[in-house]
Amino acid sequence: MAQRQFMEHAISDWMRGTGPDSEIVISSRIRVARNLCGVPFPLLATNQQSAEVLSQLAAVIEQPEMSGFHTSFHRWNLAELSDLEKQVLVEKHLISPTLVNESRNGAVILSEDESISIMLNEEDHLRIQCLYPGLQIREAWEQASRIDDVFEAHVDYAFDEKRGYLTSCPTNVGTGIRASVMMHLPALVMTKQINRILQAVTQVGLAVRGIYGEGSEAIGNLFQVSNQITLGQSEAEIIDSLYSVVKQIIGHEKAAREQLLENNRMRLTDRICRSYGILKHAAIMDSKEAAQRLSDIRLGSDLNILNHLDPSDFNELLVMTQPGFLQHIYKKSLSTEERDMYRARLIRDKLSKSKTTNGGA
Repeated sequence: MAQRQFMEHAISDWMRGTGPDSEIVISSRIRVARNLCGVPFPLLATNQQSAEVLSQLAAVIEQPEMSGFHTSFHRWNLAELSDLEKQVLVEKHLISPTLVNESRNGAVILSEDESISIMLNEEDHLRIQCLYPGLQIREAWEQASRIDDVFEAHVDYAFDEKRGYLTSCPTNVGTGIRASVMMHLPALVMTKQINRILQAVTQVGLAVRGIYGEGSEAIGNLFQVSNQITLGQSEAEIIDSLYSVVKQIIGHEKAAREQLLENNRMRLTDRICRSYGILKHAAIMDSKEAAQRLSDIRLGSDLNILNHLDPSDFNELLVMTQPGFLQHIYKKSLSTEERDMYRARLIRDKLSKSKTTNGGA
């Protein structure tokens, strides 16, 4: 697959599928952090040392065992990509801002459908990321574990019998895994229950962040729920704990949606239809408003208030309306005001191709 094909499509092929509870859970992700034994971690490694790490890890992808994943893998060194191309990969959640801004001899290896992303020389020497649609956190872990086993068979990991896998950040020491689930929770926000729910989540050792992880804002009613503890628990315990809490949040969101339909159907329908009308006709749209109104119409689709709207359109527009992707689509640098104009145009064009009808009025 040519490099441009990874850049041209806003959503990855794996996101076009559906998974369990996909009306609320957008995606499940496992990220595994590993470092090589006897080599300084990336923040302290010299240019030569990081280059050697890159060569050693990249060679693993060529091993026969990787054919068992039934996909081709494609590697790009970050130094060979333009700033805009790197921004697009960040907006697609395929690489991290850390790999872009702080890495030395950084690279990314992507599977054909982009469900597997392997970052080299990020905060740690190796970061394996596996993504699945819907609530499939256990499936994502099984995939990531298989890839991890292949690497461990060919390189020596930094490992301590007492502390587990050693990582640059102390909060990742132990299993070295971060399990996270991206959730769309508009009804809990509308019914003002979200703060209570999220406070309860943090009290059981989980973290709640925005769409782009730590430090990002929860725009578009999207929340990323992940484990905070990696030391003292097994991988299975981490996965099971997250899965259990996410199922409870799903239950609360479904109850809140039923409450809105029962008590405020007309107001809810009006809100969804207004957002749809504004998205179809607005001449200017900033990214925050776009995310909120897209969230409204995604809810309308899930509740059959708006019919024939493909939920994947919501995922696609969330990426396509980001600054980097907008500039990539229109092939030019855009000021903030120009981005707002082109964002509105892009949304209008996308929605005009759908056959959405109002099924709830």
